Amino acid sequence: MNQVTISIVQRGLYFEELDTEVLYRHSPGRTVGEADNTFFSTLTMNPQSLHLDAAASAATEFGERLVNSMFTLSTLVGLSVTQLTQGTTVANLGFTEIHFPRPVFVGDTLYASSRVAAKRLSRSRDDAGIVEFVHTAVNQRDEVVATAGRAALMRRRPELAR
Repeated sequence: MNQVTISIVQRGLYFEELDTEVLYRHSPGRTVGEADNTFFSTLTMNPQSLHLDAAASAATEFGERLVNSMFTLSTLVGLSVTQLTQGTTVANLGFTEIHFPRPVFVGDTLYASSRVAAKRLSRSRDDAGIVEFVHTAVNQRDEVVATAGRAALMRRRPELAR
Protein backbone atom coordinates (compact mmCIF):
# COMPACT_ATOMS: atom_id res chain seq x y z
CA MET A 1 0.00 0.00 0.00
CA ASN A 2 1.28 3.46 -0.92
CA GLN A 3 1.95 5.85 1.88
CA VAL A 4 0.88 9.48 1.47
CA THR A 5 3.91 11.75 1.64
CA ILE A 6 2.44 15.00 0.34
CA SER A 7 -0.71 16.77 1.45
CA ILE A 8 -2.27 19.45 -0.78
CA VAL A 9 -4.85 21.73 0.75
CA GLN A 10 -7.15 23.63 -1.57
CA ARG A 11 -6.90 27.36 -1.02
CA GLY A 12 -7.31 30.71 -2.68
CA LEU A 13 -4.45 32.99 -3.63
CA TYR A 14 -2.39 35.01 -1.20
CA PHE A 15 -2.00 38.76 -1.66
CA GLU A 16 1.35 38.32 -3.44
CA GLU A 17 -0.09 35.76 -5.87
CA LEU A 18 -2.88 38.02 -7.12
CA ASP A 19 -1.92 39.78 -10.35
CA THR A 20 -3.48 42.88 -11.92
CA GLU A 21 -2.71 41.61 -15.43
CA VAL A 22 -4.70 38.36 -15.17
CA LEU A 23 -8.33 37.55 -15.93
CA TYR A 24 -9.36 34.80 -13.53
CA ARG A 25 -12.10 32.62 -15.05
CA HIS A 26 -13.98 30.62 -12.45
CA SER A 27 -15.58 27.23 -12.87
CA PRO A 28 -17.89 25.52 -12.69
CA GLY A 29 -20.83 27.72 -13.62
CA ARG A 30 -24.09 27.67 -11.65
CA THR A 31 -27.51 27.00 -13.15
CA VAL A 32 -30.22 28.84 -11.21
CA GLY A 33 -33.23 26.75 -10.22
CA GLU A 34 -36.69 27.87 -9.21
CA ALA A 35 -36.11 26.73 -5.63
CA ASP A 36 -32.93 28.84 -5.44
CA ASN A 37 -34.83 32.01 -6.27
CA THR A 38 -37.83 31.25 -4.05
CA PHE A 39 -35.73 30.14 -1.08
CA PHE A 40 -33.29 33.05 -1.31
CA SER A 41 -36.08 35.62 -1.64
CA THR A 42 -38.06 34.28 1.30
CA LEU A 43 -34.95 33.63 3.42
CA THR A 44 -33.92 37.26 3.02
CA MET A 45 -37.45 38.58 3.71
CA ASN A 46 -37.90 39.91 0.16
CA PRO A 47 -41.53 39.20 -0.85
CA GLN A 48 -41.22 41.11 -4.14
CA SER A 49 -43.80 39.68 -6.55
CA LEU A 50 -41.26 39.96 -9.40
CA HIS A 51 -39.45 37.05 -7.71
CA LEU A 52 -42.30 35.03 -6.23
CA ASP A 53 -45.56 35.58 -8.14
CA ALA A 54 -45.60 33.90 -11.57
CA ALA A 55 -48.98 35.38 -12.56
CA ALA A 56 -48.05 38.96 -11.65
CA SER A 57 -44.62 38.60 -13.25
CA ALA A 58 -46.16 37.33 -16.48
CA ALA A 59 -47.83 40.74 -16.87
CA THR A 60 -44.49 42.64 -16.69
CA GLU A 61 -42.22 43.50 -19.59
CA PHE A 62 -40.12 40.46 -18.64
CA GLY A 63 -43.03 38.03 -18.98
CA GLU A 64 -41.80 35.82 -16.14
CA ARG A 65 -40.26 35.93 -12.66
CA LEU A 66 -36.84 37.49 -12.29
CA VAL A 67 -34.13 35.92 -10.19
CA ASN A 68 -33.48 38.06 -7.12
CA SER A 69 -30.54 40.34 -7.98
CA MET A 70 -29.03 39.81 -4.51
CA PHE A 71 -28.91 36.08 -5.30
CA THR A 72 -27.14 36.97 -8.55
CA LEU A 73 -24.61 39.12 -6.68
CA SER A 74 -24.04 36.49 -4.01
CA THR A 75 -23.55 33.79 -6.63
CA LEU A 76 -21.17 35.98 -8.62
CA VAL A 77 -18.92 36.48 -5.61
CA GLY A 78 -19.36 32.88 -4.48
CA LEU A 79 -18.18 31.53 -7.83
CA SER A 80 -14.83 33.27 -7.26
CA VAL A 81 -14.14 31.94 -3.77
CA THR A 82 -12.50 28.60 -4.52
CA GLN A 83 -10.00 30.08 -6.95
CA LEU A 84 -9.28 33.41 -5.27
CA THR A 85 -10.12 33.68 -1.59
CA GLN A 86 -10.75 30.27 0.04
CA GLY A 87 -8.76 30.43 3.27
CA THR A 88 -6.78 33.49 2.16
CA THR A 89 -9.24 36.29 2.79
CA VAL A 90 -9.57 37.98 6.15
CA ALA A 91 -12.72 39.97 5.39
CA ASN A 92 -14.73 41.78 2.76
CA LEU A 93 -14.25 45.53 3.20
CA GLY A 94 -16.95 46.75 0.86
CA PHE A 95 -18.68 46.61 -2.49
CA THR A 96 -18.85 49.34 -5.14
CA GLU A 97 -20.21 49.85 -8.62
CA ILE A 98 -22.73 47.01 -8.58
CA HIS A 99 -24.69 46.77 -11.83
CA PHE A 100 -27.26 44.36 -13.26
CA PRO A 101 -27.39 45.21 -16.99
CA ARG A 102 -29.60 42.23 -17.89
CA PRO A 103 -32.08 40.16 -15.89
CA VAL A 104 -31.43 36.60 -14.77
CA PHE A 105 -34.22 34.04 -15.16
CA VAL A 106 -34.75 30.61 -13.66
CA GLY A 107 -32.84 28.16 -15.85
CA ASP A 108 -30.03 30.59 -16.70
CA THR A 109 -26.48 29.46 -15.99
CA LEU A 110 -24.12 31.98 -14.45
CA TYR A 111 -20.41 32.02 -15.21
CA ALA A 112 -17.99 34.35 -13.46
CA SER A 113 -14.62 35.94 -13.99
CA SER A 114 -12.59 38.35 -11.89
CA ARG A 115 -9.72 40.71 -12.29
CA VAL A 116 -7.63 42.59 -9.77
CA ALA A 117 -8.10 46.32 -10.35
CA ALA A 118 -5.62 47.38 -7.66
CA LYS A 119 -3.79 46.10 -4.62
CA ARG A 120 -1.68 47.52 -1.83
CA LEU A 121 -0.22 46.38 1.45
CA SER A 122 -2.32 47.13 4.51
CA ARG A 123 -1.12 50.12 6.52
CA SER A 124 -2.43 48.65 9.78
CA ARG A 125 -1.67 44.93 9.38
CA ASP A 126 1.71 43.48 8.40
CA ASP A 127 0.11 40.13 7.55
CA ALA A 128 -2.38 41.41 4.96
CA GLY A 129 -3.01 43.54 1.92
CA ILE A 130 -6.05 45.18 0.37
CA VAL A 131 -7.17 43.92 -3.02
CA GLU A 132 -9.80 45.54 -5.21
CA PHE A 133 -11.54 42.93 -7.35
CA VAL A 134 -13.86 43.51 -10.29
CA HIS A 135 -16.21 40.53 -10.69
CA THR A 136 -18.30 39.91 -13.82
CA ALA A 137 -21.11 37.39 -14.34
CA VAL A 138 -22.35 36.30 -17.75
CA ASN A 139 -25.19 33.97 -18.65
CA GLN A 140 -25.09 30.97 -20.98
CA ARG A 141 -25.41 33.37 -23.97
CA ASP A 142 -22.28 35.24 -22.79
CA GLU A 143 -24.38 38.31 -21.92
CA VAL A 144 -23.16 40.31 -18.93
CA VAL A 145 -25.78 40.07 -16.19
CA ALA A 146 -23.86 41.51 -13.23
CA THR A 147 -20.69 43.37 -12.33
CA ALA A 148 -19.38 44.31 -8.91
CA GLY A 149 -16.33 45.91 -7.40
CA ARG A 150 -15.19 44.42 -4.11
CA ALA A 151 -12.45 45.35 -1.68
CA ALA A 152 -11.08 42.51 0.41
CA LEU A 153 -8.46 42.22 3.09
CA MET A 154 -6.25 39.36 1.90
CA ARG A 155 -3.68 37.37 3.81
CA ARG A 156 -0.04 37.65 2.80
CA ARG A 157 2.04 34.53 2.28
CA PRO A 158 2.96 33.37 5.79
CA GLU A 159 6.70 33.49 5.13
CA LEU A 160 6.41 37.13 3.95
CA ALA A 161 4.20 38.46 6.74
CA ARG A 162 6.27 40.32 9.33
